[in-house]
Amino acid sequence: MLQEFADYVTYNLIGLEPASHLGSAVNFFIYDTIKIFILLATLIFVISFIRTYIPPNRVREILEKRHKYTGNFIAALVGIITPFCSCSAVPLFIGFVEAGVPLGATFSFLISSPMINEIAIVLLLGLFGWQITAFYIISGYIIAVIGGVLIGKLKMESQLEDYVYETLEKMKALGTADVELPKPTLRERYIIAKNEMKDILRRVSPYIIVAIAIGGWIHGYLPSDFLLQYAGSDNILAVPMAVLIGVPLYSNAAGTIPLISALIEKGMAAGTALALMMSITALSLPEMIILRKVMKPRLLGTFIAILAVSITLTGYLFNLII
Repeated sequence: MLQEFADYVTYNLIGLEPASHLGSAVNFFIYDTIKIFILLATLIFVISFIRTYIPPNRVREILEKRHKYTGNFIAALVGIITPFCSCSAVPLFIGFVEAGVPLGATFSFLISSPMINEIAIVLLLGLFGWQITAFYIISGYIIAVIGGVLIGKLKMESQLEDYVYETLEKMKALGTADVELPKPTLRERYIIAKNEMKDILRRVSPYIIVAIAIGGWIHGYLPSDFLLQYAGSDNILAVPMAVLIGVPLYSNAAGTIPLISALIEKGMAAGTALALMMSITALSLPEMIILRKVMKPRLLGTFIAILAVSITLTGYLFNLII
């Protein structure tokens, strides 16, 4: 129904031609804008509502009071079993930080959640078999754990925007950060979730719209063989080029698989295609724009650099194996 609505607005009300570059770009913009905002609003509300049932001190106990790096392994695993796209994983990431979860563990979650999910695993099994699927899962998990550990070692908590810690600081000031609070009523949970949803959407909506507009232009005006031209199997720089190409695009892991399948069929090396998929899902421009509202430039740049290098090395390694 959403696609039909976008088609009706683009081709009937506005009167653009379906085969035109502008028509394709506008259709993409209308469809993805509505889809992303519905998805974000729903997931932020649901996540915020669920969080009212989970005491912050309990979250910290699970991810902090264990072996030094156990929190990274657990957080990365939690990310795999939560099928969120990159943008919708951000609210839960903020919730982890506000709950006092170590920064490294929160990044392990932030990396693995959009990069790996069960829908993508099923589709990969059907299209490419268990070898590529297993490598996709293992490499994504390792990237999430190592990325989180590295960021944790760099001690960059001061590079988060001040407002992220406001909730935790208020709780500490009230002496409630490490004690059980009275359980809110169902109506109070609804109000908390609604207010958090409205607040996050208000802060990030202008940036999301700009990012979708850029994605719409790319979708409508870039030639279909553009990716193969610069990231084909005969180019030694194909893997880093694929990573760079994937950054301005936006999709979840499952949404990229039809594109990856087509590119492999046209001659793109499997490791290069895998690097492209990981780049699209874990380094997407909309996610980076949203994260900029949470992180200061130094932390965001470090996060991007660690991910880009890890994904590039994974792509080269996979090309050597296959």
